[in-house]
Amino acid sequence: MTSRVARRRTVRILQYLALAGFLIFLGFPLLWLLSTAFKSSAEINSLSVNLIPAQPTIDNFIAAFERQGLPRAAWNSLVVAVVTTIFTTVISIPGAYVMARYKGRMRAVGVGYILVSQIFPVILVIIPLFFILRSAGLVDSLLGLIVVYTVYTLPFSLWMLQGYVSAIPFDIEEAASIDGASKFTAMRTIVFPLLMPGIVATAMFSFVSAYNEFFFALVLLQNPDNYTLPIALATFVGGEGKVAVGPLAAGALLASIPSIVFFSLLQKRLAKGLISGAVKG
Repeated sequence: MTSRVARRRTVRILQYLALAGFLIFLGFPLLWLLSTAFKSSAEINSLSVNLIPAQPTIDNFIAAFERQGLPRAAWNSLVVAVVTTIFTTVISIPGAYVMARYKGRMRAVGVGYILVSQIFPVILVIIPLFFILRSAGLVDSLLGLIVVYTVYTLPFSLWMLQGYVSAIPFDIEEAASIDGASKFTAMRTIVFPLLMPGIVATAMFSFVSAYNEFFFALVLLQNPDNYTLPIALATFVGGEGKVAVGPLAAGALLASIPSIVFFSLLQKRLAKGLISGAVKG
């Protein structure tokens, strides 16, 4: 018995050590980014390696705001990501429900489309996509970028959300129908609350995909006033490959704030959805 308890304690200690190492591995780049953002140019270019800046300065943040149009790019990225998330989530909920509940040839076609759409690389579709958007007058516009991001993230969102719908027993909906509830009422009062963790996960995926996407924005956006954050951050690299490390670190640090806020807000919804599912299931 004593040896078993000691073995469990050893395993527990090793688990905590592994978790601490993993957290350090994930958190160190963010700490280094934070440190670099407050370092002067001379300290960044020096050979000394120190995590805490010797003379902290906010010049990098001032340069990022003044010279690169970062606030406008941040607003553009936030608008594009939020609207894309809303569109993708609203379309995915009924689509995923149909895919999970109704069996037939159309479902097989839809699943096949989702799988095939994930095979082709982006470089193969960017040229015909550019001509289609140009004919529609949506090149170099945030609306065109929202349409592209919605179409691009929708297949995986449907695939992910239909798995959550399939996990909800259909017997619950049948019981509601017997009690006199319509299909819409059953979905609104029973399926939707149980589906909340999947909806939150889909929203997170859509937001991150649209907020961090670079290639589509690089090809479709031409006016600097329409640049998103990834494009604006890329302008910190000069034509000869010279990188403004300090302003780039400051800009990247500021760019991560909306994602952190968005995840912290949706995390509460995710927890409430899990609790609701546990109670009602």
